[in-house]
Amino acid sequence: MIKSDSLIRPIAQLAWLAISILVFLGLSRVGLVIWQWDRVMNSGDLVHLFVSGLRMDIVLVCQIMLLPILALILLPTRLLCSRLFTGLILLWCIVWSSIVVFMELITPAYMGFFETRPGRIFFEYLDHPQEVSSLIYGAYLPTAIIGLGLTAITTLLILKKLRFGGDRFEFPVSYRFVVLIPVFLMLSLGARSTLGHRPVNPSTFAKSKDQLVNELFLNSTYSLLYSIYSLRHEDSGDSGLPAMEPEEVIRSFQRISTVPMVDYLNQQSTHHQFGDNSKPSSPKNIVIIVEESLGARFVGSLGGLPLTPNLDAWSNKGLWLTNLYATGIRSARGLEAIVSGFPPSSSRSVLKLGKSQGNFYTMAHTLAEHGYSNYFVYGGEGHFDNMKGFFLSNGFDTAIDINDYDEFEFKGTWGVSDEDLFNRAHSIMLEEQPPFFTLIFTSSFHSPYEFPDGKIELVDEEKNTKHNGVKYADYALGQYLEKASQSKYWKDSIFLIVADHDERPRGRSLVPIESYHIPGLIIADGLTPRHFDKVASHIDLLPTLLFLANVSGTAPFVGHNLLSIPPDHHGRAIMQFGKNHAYMEGENVVIHQPDRAAEQYLYASKTLTPTTLQQDMARKALIWASLPGVLYREELYTPDSGAAQLP
Repeated sequence: MIKSDSLIRPIAQLAWLAISILVFLGLSRVGLVIWQWDRVMNSGDLVHLFVSGLRMDIVLVCQIMLLPILALILLPTRLLCSRLFTGLILLWCIVWSSIVVFMELITPAYMGFFETRPGRIFFEYLDHPQEVSSLIYGAYLPTAIIGLGLTAITTLLILKKLRFGGDRFEFPVSYRFVVLIPVFLMLSLGARSTLGHRPVNPSTFAKSKDQLVNELFLNSTYSLLYSIYSLRHEDSGDSGLPAMEPEEVIRSFQRISTVPMVDYLNQQSTHHQFGDNSKPSSPKNIVIIVEESLGARFVGSLGGLPLTPNLDAWSNKGLWLTNLYATGIRSARGLEAIVSGFPPSSSRSVLKLGKSQGNFYTMAHTLAEHGYSNYFVYGGEGHFDNMKGFFLSNGFDTAIDINDYDEFEFKGTWGVSDEDLFNRAHSIMLEEQPPFFTLIFTSSFHSPYEFPDGKIELVDEEKNTKHNGVKYADYALGQYLEKASQSKYWKDSIFLIVADHDERPRGRSLVPIESYHIPGLIIADGLTPRHFDKVASHIDLLPTLLFLANVSGTAPFVGHNLLSIPPDHHGRAIMQFGKNHAYMEGENVVIHQPDRAAEQYLYASKTLTPTTLQQDMARKALIWASLPGVLYREELYTPDSGAAQLP
């Protein structure tokens, strides 16, 4: 005999939990919509947002419930009634419910900064618990306490409500199979939410021109799980873009590149000759200063806030790039472009990917061939974003991080102060025999914006704010440049000051172009000070520096020397935002989204306006979006041109 009350009770409790999760996720979405009401209404269809959001919530709930419900149907009766099983199923429910609640509770704080739900960036930060815990304590402690507190309350409520113990019952095999088929089909369909060959994914319901609004269709647990799932497929090449064969990508890129076809070594890779081999070699030192998060919005001479008087003053003493755009919104993305000249993709930065942990091109490889000593100098933990490992595996001789500072004036969450950093780098360059390449990466302008007292006149009354953080970073930069200008290595060096990315993305578009605008300044003895107003990209800095340093050779970098592009070329930039990819040429922008048609816009006055799609622009954009995947997967981005061959 089947005791129906014993059989129905656990299923009913799982159904109660599923409905509770759906209600909670729905209320969370309502709250987010109210918070972002103006942007939601500007994007249009509110009904579509909530209906599609409910479908995504059902997808998550069915995925969570699939295992415990199938276990109830398939496992032997003795095991179903055991304390082990009831304990495991209760634990399963508590863990997933707590994750769902916690992820939704932290979403407003996360979305307020990154304009997206927790995903890949959230997951990657979990690799650095020390830095994250210090950051939370310094900047997000109230949010963390509230989130953990409400999650704990949720756990207690579930413990009180759910009871999976009960009388022993018989569950005939024939009855199990009768129940199994419809239940499995129902849960599977709910988890896929479609009868198509592909289940729904974050791009399925996206229809807004505002990427933040597209994120509201999702729930944060699904967003995080999908990001983790996507990591397993980074080498597959499945980006959701129109497919192109590797040979077609390489040959098409060579045709649209500003590099003369005769300079390419073959049609198998992007390796080409650069520089003038006939000129006597007199290479100059290269010093790259990467300023953390210093977007154009904080730079007075670029139309931003008047927080960088030192950088503004120095901008009149060099080549000032007024229309420079970052490749992404993370430090690792900026560093890969600046040091390797590698274009952005929807995958993780090459600093972290497996195939790039050795025999992957950086400018240090080229410079080493010309007798350079290559240094990476950082004030924080060098393992963050795998910076130290990547650089030492790819041409750098020495990597300095916080563990190498015997003396320093100030230490905060992200490491020693920028002044301490510059002092250490300066001492290295004073002692080093030329030529040398020094990559300096600052960290003071990073939440929670910690810096030594008494250095600047505060902009905000509270000390640890972003405005004060910017002003201190600029102060430390100014102090260093003044000191360096009096040093013995100044006249024989080329200096690049550039941001890795803006402080955070802002904007109501699929790719917030205005949040990619960054400062770039090149200072060198004999370089005529002027403004360079054409569109430029992170990836163009490497070839420009090698040209100014009088370095020649062969390399696979795909950017161009800004000082030698044709007069009629408007310049171009490539940007990645989540899974979206933007190609900008002058004022024209083409954006590719996964599994959707390309869209073209006119970018003017910090606004993207839809316009007619030009097929040649769409083709160029697709080539640039496809190129990094081909270069990485086929291992073509190597310092050895002979090893770079398509199979």
